Amino acid sequence: MSPMHFEATYGPLWDAFAAELALARQGKRADGALLASQYRRVCEHLALAQSRAYPIHLIARLETLTQEAHQLIYRRQDYGLRQLSRLLRVDLPRAVRAQRRYVLAALLLFAVPLVASFLLAWSGPDFALRLMEASQLRDFETMYGDGRRVLGRLREAGDDWQMFGIYIFNNIGIGFRCFGAGILAGVGSAFVLLYNGLVIGAAAGHLTRVGLGHNFWPFVATHSAFELTGIVLCGAAGLRMGLGWLAPGRLGRMEALAASARAAVPVVYAAFFLLLVAAAFEAFWSSAAWVAPGVKYGVAATCWLLVILWLGLMGRETGSGAGRRTDRERAHAG
Repeated sequence: MSPMHFEATYGPLWDAFAAELALARQGKRADGALLASQYRRVCEHLALAQSRAYPIHLIARLETLTQEAHQLIYRRQDYGLRQLSRLLRVDLPRAVRAQRRYVLAALLLFAVPLVASFLLAWSGPDFALRLMEASQLRDFETMYGDGRRVLGRLREAGDDWQMFGIYIFNNIGIGFRCFGAGILAGVGSAFVLLYNGLVIGAAAGHLTRVGLGHNFWPFVATHSAFELTGIVLCGAAGLRMGLGWLAPGRLGRMEALAASARAAVPVVYAAFFLLLVAAAFEAFWSSAAWVAPGVKYGVAATCWLLVILWLGLMGRETGSGAGRRTDRERAHAG
């Protein structure tokens, strides 16, 4: 095929491809499948033109088209920030709501022991001493005492960053234990949730009873919104994974376990995101002695509200969108 015949045959395709690229560069709606198909064909034409030593102007035209298309199709827009934004705004909240039964079960396994343990430890010293050793309780009292070098008191900036790393390690460790223990038919996750609820409640009740609540509550109020929710979500993911092993249904036990793990992983991502935020607040905000307790309580209430709204509302379709989807489903069913 001569160069003129080659250009006359495929020129209209190249013009259409250039038009699609122009639309995509302007941010207008373009046919992605058509664009990808045309890109592959133009790449083939470029390879043919080069192998046949066609005129330089023809090869240059095809090279320009393929280079522009490659940059458009394979570029990393916003360095992945757009994808990350969608993950946090849409995908993770939806994944958590899809597993709401397990989230509710994990919440009950964690919150009920926590509240009961707090009330029992607050009412007298016996319960806390039965659950923890006296040395542990003394450590808590020292940690939240009125001295200058305890938690919640003034620290240097370097200390804040060091504590940030420690809190990340601690939070992720608790979350991983809650999730990983689910491999034991879910019983392990249930135990970890129950145990953490008892210990946290007993420590809070004991510190309140001995008169150190004025240091303890301002310190934990804000980051608890993220940390406690993250622990519950890790436990829910563990319960979800355990159910696949315990009740595989028609699948093989290993297949059901793998399917349950895939459903649980997005919940773990949401939990680890919350635990990371909790570590940041714990290191840089909760420890800020210059912030009045009333301000911390106000920010804590806001954080709890944001967590609830994020998990409960983010990623939901608008009414019109849901209506259009329902119409499409009815048409398909008809």
